[in-house]
Amino acid sequence: MSVRFVLAVAGATLIEGFELAAHVLVQPDPASAYTLTTGRLWSLVAALLGLAGVVVGGLALARSTGRIGTGNGRRGAIVALVAGLAGAVVGGLVVAAADGGPGTGYGIVGGYVALVVGLIAMVLGGLALARSRRTGAPTGPGTA
Repeated sequence: MSVRFVLAVAGATLIEGFELAAHVLVQPDPASAYTLTTGRLWSLVAALLGLAGVVVGGLALARSTGRIGTGNGRRGAIVALVAGLAGAVVGGLVVAAADGGPGTGYGIVGGYVALVVGLIAMVLGGLALARSRRTGAPTGPGTA
């Protein structure tokens, strides 16, 4: 599976998710603490996307430094960037659509968690991508 295909599918999924989120996230009244509302569900999905990005980004960063396995971790870095971006964007949508504060059922706390975890995944993916480019083919003076 190529990276272009993965990015195209992720982009199409995000576009469809934006359209669905615009209709589903708005709720009329507060919910109880134990009710899984659509806002809480979306923030949970976004946080899990970000968490997956953190795990993949951490593994890619470890691979790029040569601590785990073989390879440079470039694919994992790109996956971490995409998953982190998706988690942060969906978390941001949840926060933007929330009409109330914590405990109202809009998922605002989970949205903020998803934003932070998604940003961490993007940082880890970016670091792994930068390291995989530096540790690639030798260039510069003195290389034959």
